[in-house]
Parts: sequence; C-alpha cells; structure tokens
Amino acid sequence: MTETAEDRRFEERLDLLRQRLEGLRRAIEARFLGHTDAVDLLLAALLADGHALIEGAPGLGKTTLVRELARALELSFRRIQFTPDLMPADILGTRILEETPEGGHTFRFERGPIFAHVLLADEINRATPRTQSAMLEAMQERQVTVFGETLILEEPFLVIATQNPIEMEGTYPLPEAQVDRFLCKIELDSPDEDELARILRATTGAAPPAPTAGALARDEVLELRAMTRQVEASDDLVRTIARLVCATDPRRPDAPETVRRHLRYGASPRGAQALLLLGKARALLAGRPWVSEDDLSALAAPALRHRLVFSYEGEASGVSADELVGDAWDTARRD
Repeated sequence: MTETAEDRRFEERLDLLRQRLEGLRRAIEARFLGHTDAVDLLLAALLADGHALIEGAPGLGKTTLVRELARALELSFRRIQFTPDLMPADILGTRILEETPEGGHTFRFERGPIFAHVLLADEINRATPRTQSAMLEAMQERQVTVFGETLILEEPFLVIATQNPIEMEGTYPLPEAQVDRFLCKIELDSPDEDELARILRATTGAAPPAPTAGALARDEVLELRAMTRQVEASDDLVRTIARLVCATDPRRPDAPETVRRHLRYGASPRGAQALLLLGKARALLAGRPWVSEDDLSALAAPALRHRLVFSYEGEASGVSADELVGDAWDTARRD
C-alpha cells in the first residue's frame, strides 16, 4: 500500500511527540525505580484516555509513581487520601454561605479536588461505598452533578486509584460497576534483590535533583490521545479481542473449562474496548501506527484481570485472574 502525504505527516509528528514521551518516561523513572512495565502501562492509560487502578503492598511506590507522573506534566494534580469518614462533598465540593457587599447572603460553590486533570485516589477501598460512588459519574461521563447543576471536567481527566491487597480491616471492596470503569489494573510486585539494592542506593543518599516539569504539555497530551485513536487495528485482531472477551464468559459452552469452573461473570464489552485502546496506545509508544498481536498478548491481563467475577469455587481454588485470562487468550488464538 502506497504511503500518502497524510501518513508521512502523521509519522513525522508521531516521531516528534515520541521524543517528548521519552522525556516524560525518563522524568518518572528518575524517581520511581524499577517496574518499567508499570510505567509503560500508566503512560498507555494516559494516551488511551482511561483511568488506572494500581494495586500493591505498602512501600512499593504506588503514590510515588503517580506523583512523578503529575510532576512531569503541565497538568493540575490533586491527591485524596481516602478514609472511612470521607464524604462525597470532600471530593466533589460544597456550597458555602457568604455575605454580599450589600449585606445579603449568597451561596458560593467551592470546588472539590476532583476538579483536576490528574486525580490520585489513594487507598480508594478505605472509603465507604457512598463516597466511592461519588467518583462514578466523573470517571465515566467526565462530569459531576452537584446541587442539581452539571459541571464538565476539563480534559484531560485521569483518575489513578491505589489499593492495598493485603489489608482487610477498615476497607470496602470496590463494586464491580466501579472497577469496570478502570481501563487497566496495574499490579506492583516486590522488587528482586538487584532492584532493591538499586533503590537503597538511590534513596538513602543525597536527594536527587528535582525533575524538570513540563515534559509533556496539556495540548500535546490531547494531541497524543487523538493520534492514539488513529492507530490502525486489523479486522483479524479486532476479532481476536472479541473472541477473547467472549471466552471469559463462563456461560458460553466454548469457554475454557477453567473459566466455566471458576468464574461467575466474565469481562464486559468495556473490557474489549479497553484492550483495543491500550493496544493502540502501546503501539504509539513504540512508534508504530498499527496494533500487533504482541500488543494484545502483553495487555490482555492488565485490561481484563479486574473485570472477572469469581465463583465461590474459584475464590477457594486460589487460581489467579491472569491465569484465566491466559486460558481465554489461548482459546481466542486457536479459533
């Protein structure tokens, strides 16, 4: 197929913006050591216009990762520490009664921290379901409704939530409807010996210089998001994604036996959309204007692992969501 002038312009602009993305990645990795896959996933979520859920034990740098991303962007950033006594108004905002110069009174709406480009919802599972639900409209519709008035959130809007998988007391598991709003789930594992030694050397000596802000400007983020949508995916790969998501449905007779035995519900169509968008973002990060099968293979688990609902037998068996996604992927590839 002959390359058109438009294709060349796209690739030239992509090359320039990829240099900016590399600067963003270096700024993050200067402070967040190890876990390069997690950095790439977070950048993919940023480009794919989706939200990310980060899960890991305390001390693995979840908050550091998000803070360094926000520092390297010319975007507003707010952090909310979720606690059991947090109320929806603490997130969305509230009305304040003020006295006017004429001696009367009027209400002024004081915006909450959700009115930011990058919002860190730290330990989101510590808040009550009522407070968690305050995030739903913002995450899906990019707007909030307070006191009967709908307010549009400025783009880009990115929610990055963290949760601790090993702490059970004082936590409220996220409902499936809210978990499904996250484009991907990033799991942070403990560092190995070499990584831990590098972290110790870097964090117990003189403080490193502060990173330069503005590695990527707001307009460039929006442009990259538009370019991500233009990345091509073949009909065969789209069909593969559809078969993969269908193979996670335990009610389908052609689903893998492990899926039918261990799951109550599989991934939703939103999961298929997430995988395709993440695949396009990963291709863009690699400088390719087309999605490969390797993109989908690498992203299937992060895009779908949090969307699977286990049966009682599945929870008792100890089988992981990633294993079941792998079985569904094998089935989708064989068909």
